Amino acid sequence: MTARHGVSYQKRVEEVNNIYDYWAKKGVPNREIWRRYVYPRYAISERTFYNMLNASADIKNVIADDTRQLLLFNDEDFL
Repeated sequence: MTARHGVSYQKRVEEVNNIYDYWAKKGVPNREIWRRYVYPRYAISERTFYNMLNASADIKNVIADDTRQLLLFNDEDFL
């Protein structure tokens, strides 16, 4: 069974990867990036951090824009 992730998860993956890319280019080790910059903001484990870095490599994980999340609902669903 595969985990089903929504748009908010994809946005977090993108944001974590942006943080990682920025600090990795400056030569900061992975564990320090997680400890100093990712954990205080997202409170995720180190293992989740690495899973998010791997998830971004998946072609199916195209990051959606902010408005896509609102488009997933129909008005009829709430009537």
